[in-house]
Parts: sequence; structure tokens; C-alpha cells
Amino acid sequence: MRQANHYTMLIKRRQTTDQILMIRPAAFGYNPQTAENNAFQQKDGAENTEVIQQQALKEFDAFVDVLRQAGIQVIVIEDSPEPAKPDAVFPNNWVSFHDNGAVITYPMYSVIRRAERREDIIEQIAQTFQLNRRLDFSDKEAENRFLEGTGSMIFDRVHRLVYACISPRTDEGLLDRFCDWAEYEKVQFNAVDANSQQIYHTNVMMALADNFVIICMDTIPDKEEKARLEYWFRETGKEVIEISLEQMNRFAGNMLQLANTEGATFLVMSEQAYKSLSTEQIERIENYSKILYSPIYTIEKYGGGSARCMLAEIFLPKQ
Repeated sequence: MRQANHYTMLIKRRQTTDQILMIRPAAFGYNPQTAENNAFQQKDGAENTEVIQQQALKEFDAFVDVLRQAGIQVIVIEDSPEPAKPDAVFPNNWVSFHDNGAVITYPMYSVIRRAERREDIIEQIAQTFQLNRRLDFSDKEAENRFLEGTGSMIFDRVHRLVYACISPRTDEGLLDRFCDWAEYEKVQFNAVDANSQQIYHTNVMMALADNFVIICMDTIPDKEEKARLEYWFRETGKEVIEISLEQMNRFAGNMLQLANTEGATFLVMSEQAYKSLSTEQIERIENYSKILYSPIYTIEKYGGGSARCMLAEIFLPKQ
């Protein structure tokens, strides 16, 4: 293993941003294709599509208000009505925006979700930010190989590390290709839920912030893989805040640290995730960041994703 401190400060990099993209859904609902390997989705009541869509809009708008009131810059783009895209509210899976001006688009497991990749969204972002590099992995869908953005990969942007649990949506070969291109080192592992089913996305069992990491270590059966994670958390100065399997099932791993325009940091999560935390866990988080949360129960129930999944970070330089 290389030593993280060797190059940590060669380039001043940020772990957090105050700029995010969110997609306001036009046809939110239950997607049976993603449910094939997303154990967090629930089908009960999914036939009430109009009610679900209207409730999702209320939750989305309230969440945006919470973020903006904290001074976080939110770019909201309306989902296009056709074709219907039940998971469009989760843009972090198909696109990522990087501090070197790169935009990366990713191959998606669900055929329905592939329509979420929209060039007009990237063009709109380019009106404000510098886009000078493109990498597109979407051709790998023809090979049934997938890598779903910051759902599949957790970036330590300062130390140039990528944490990723391998699953049907996170292909090891594509992870290697990303790391070669972006000059990151991978920290790969396997993670399973209480039923021994692979965790579909890394970002439902782990959230990495500037000085701490929230993680469900109980999902990692291999002792060597667990030890390697612990090694890198020590080397990069992260306090480890462990969550239980039950807390993970309430989306306590699906969080994202953001900054506001004044440089204050916030750990963003859903109300369900917040209510699952113990007083001690909240106090440990608040040693580093304020907590922001909002109720998004409908989106969590039918989409199988939570607050972090709704946020696509923008690290691009401004025009």
C-alpha cells in the first residue's frame, strides 16, 4: 500500500462543494428493473402513480428549500416528461463533474434509467461552469457492464482514493479504467446486507466527509477487506462513525457533506436517517459539521435511494 501522505497536499483539493445539481422529477415512481438488486425499494402501493408523483414533488421542493436556506447553491433542472423516467431524481448515478473541468457519464444497469443521460443538462451546466474534458462509459452497457457514478464510487478527492463495493452495478474492470483515467487508487471490497444480498451501491452503506466517515462495517464479511478500509481511514485522518445494519436500512449511510457559500459544512441526510441516529452519533457528527435533514419518505420507499442519491456535486471551475 502506498502512503497517503506522500502526495496529499501537492494540489489543493476540496472534499466538499457548495454547488449541486438536482433534477425535479416528472414521473417519479417504482422501477421494477432497479428493484432486481435494490433491496431498499418497496412496491406496496406503487400503483398509485399520481399520488406518488405529487408527494415526491412536495418532498423534492421542501428538500431544495432546506439546502438553499443553509446557503448551498442548488441548480434545479426539470425532468423531461417523455420518456417517463421514474428515477430521474437521482442524477448522481449518470453524471459527475470534476475540478479539472471533466464531465463523466456512466453506464446504467436499468434500461429505463439510460434515458436520464441528457446532453441538454450538460449544456446548461456549461453556461456557468468550464467543461473541457469528457469521458463517457455508456457504451459499456452493450457489454452488460455498469458503473453508476457516485452511487458506485465514494471519492476521497483530497487523497485521490475511490472506495467501491463490487455489485451488479459496479464493474471491477470499469472501476479500474476510471482509476487509471482519473489517477485515483481504488479501495475495493464486498458488502452484503442482512440477507447476504450484495449492497447495490456503495453510497447506501458509506458516506465520506472531510474529517470523518460514516460506514456500516457489519456489511463487510471479509476481515482483510475490513482491515484495508480501516488502514486507509487512519492514513487519511478520518474518524470512523459506525452505523448498524438497521440504521443503514433507514438510509443512515446515504449522506453527503456539502459546504455553503461562507465555507460552513453540513452533513445532508433524510429525516428518516436522522431519526435513526443515536445521540452519541449525532454529537460526533456535529463535532465537524452541522446536520441538515428533510423528509423524503416517498422517494426513499419507491426509489430505494435517499438524500445523497438526489445530489450531483459540481466541482467544475466557474466560467
